[in-house]
Amino acid sequence: MENKTIARTLRFLSQLMELHEENPFKIKSIANAYFKVDKLPFALKDQPIEEIDKIDGIGKGLASKIIELLQTGELKELNNIIGQTPEGVIEMLGIKGIGPKKILIIWRTLGIESIGELYYACNENRLIEAKGFGLKTQEEIKNAIEFKLAANGRFLYAQVEGFANSLFAQISEWLITVDNHSSLGFAGQYRRACEIIDELDFVIGAENIESVQENLTFFGPLSLIAGEEAFLATTEAGLKVKIFVVEKADFYLEWFRQTGNSEHVNQVLPLAGNGPFKSETEIYNKAGLAFVEPELREDVDIIAIAKADQLPVLIKNEDLKGSLHNHSTWSDGVHTLEQMAIYCKEVLNLEYFGICDHSKTAVYAKGLNEQRVFGQHQEIDELNKKLAPFKIFKGIESDILSDGSLDYPDEILKTFDFVVASVHSNLRMDEAKATTRLLKAIENPYTTILGHPTGRLLLSRAGYPIDYQKIIDACAANNVVIEINANPLRLDLDWRWHRYALDKGVLLSINPDAHRTDGFHDTRFGILVARKGGLSADKCLNAFSLAEITEYFDSRKV
Repeated sequence: MENKTIARTLRFLSQLMELHEENPFKIKSIANAYFKVDKLPFALKDQPIEEIDKIDGIGKGLASKIIELLQTGELKELNNIIGQTPEGVIEMLGIKGIGPKKILIIWRTLGIESIGELYYACNENRLIEAKGFGLKTQEEIKNAIEFKLAANGRFLYAQVEGFANSLFAQISEWLITVDNHSSLGFAGQYRRACEIIDELDFVIGAENIESVQENLTFFGPLSLIAGEEAFLATTEAGLKVKIFVVEKADFYLEWFRQTGNSEHVNQVLPLAGNGPFKSETEIYNKAGLAFVEPELREDVDIIAIAKADQLPVLIKNEDLKGSLHNHSTWSDGVHTLEQMAIYCKEVLNLEYFGICDHSKTAVYAKGLNEQRVFGQHQEIDELNKKLAPFKIFKGIESDILSDGSLDYPDEILKTFDFVVASVHSNLRMDEAKATTRLLKAIENPYTTILGHPTGRLLLSRAGYPIDYQKIIDACAANNVVIEINANPLRLDLDWRWHRYALDKGVLLSINPDAHRTDGFHDTRFGILVARKGGLSADKCLNAFSLAEITEYFDSRKV
């Protein structure tokens, strides 16, 4: 074992000891040994064992650890403390800018045990409430996490969107100078609005194909190289970019080929022929199919639906009439209840706003106890007089406890217009227990909406395992709406289960889970995945008009 490996092991041990608040003198001694060992002008592995404790700065205690490392390749003390530390907390030590002292607060005070949860907490503005943290530190941590998450070459759709649109504009402008009559389109995962993007694809239909191909390697914003099928590049952030160039007459055929997944393309093209085609609509027409929107081109089941001309009219942003599941300064939000409501009314031109601050179990998020629920309801009554005909609905995000019960008694639950029931704790249940827990919450007569059903955080935390069919069937039986949480880290319920829910007659609700006014705009990411799942406006709760949703909430009151 080399000196650097020994030094890093000792440093790691000191960091974990600090996390577990062990003897500060011992921690300092081991931390100092890291620097000492790292700077030694000779290799410890070449030294006689009995001489190691005589090295300046290394006493008998540290020498015994070094000898154990040299002889066994590991430290029993380190292994023990690793076993007492959540894996996600250990991963946080690799985030630039936060040391053990801050991680200790994040873990012990805020109850955060993974990088994904930490990133989500930054988005919810939760860190600035903790001792020793401020807005600047929170932003630095958020940026460092984004850099770390991008290191594996996979990105959230929302992370890619701004760059993708900017690059599209740059390519369009460049094409004007090289081939003014060319066509350009997004393709692949991005055009299908996949929640995770591994690669950003473009298709160019060139009238002067030789000129475009010759000049693409000189396109300034990207270092493109010519591959067998396309021009390839990887951005500094690690995102792969692929640009396909074909003759303009073949543009729509290639655009179609590079948009849908292989199963979809291979089902349609044998029916449509080889073209040329004047549009993608013509491809589907010649195949005897209704036009399939790009978001739906994921599986072969959609082909049968298109053949029967039974494709849904997919929901659009302008179909939404209100926003449900939002937070304010009453719990862990950034803006006041009035500011959030006015933004919905005056900026988004919505008819209603549903407030769902955290419930009393969410102490970390300043959850509302019974007295504060009463105080918030008084404020809502006053604001509804002031903002009429716009309406604020009295909601709550009530924690689903480990046994499946909600964390308020019935006499409190009945004071709300609607209740979003969500899991925020004990996320390590097996499928049977997690499913039983949700089933009990769904069967509670006061549950209106099941919030972010699996608790997943994309790219960082898998959702807890559930039996989707049982959960969806229970929602159908109990008239419970299922949330599509539009936060780009969640997008939960997964779009792959939307069609099953819709077939069972379950309403879905596209909820931003906004903790600030900017958060309302996450709704568009919910729209995108809702379209992937085949959601139409008539099956979406917050596409109901004010009169319709008022009647709906009233009809469900116990």
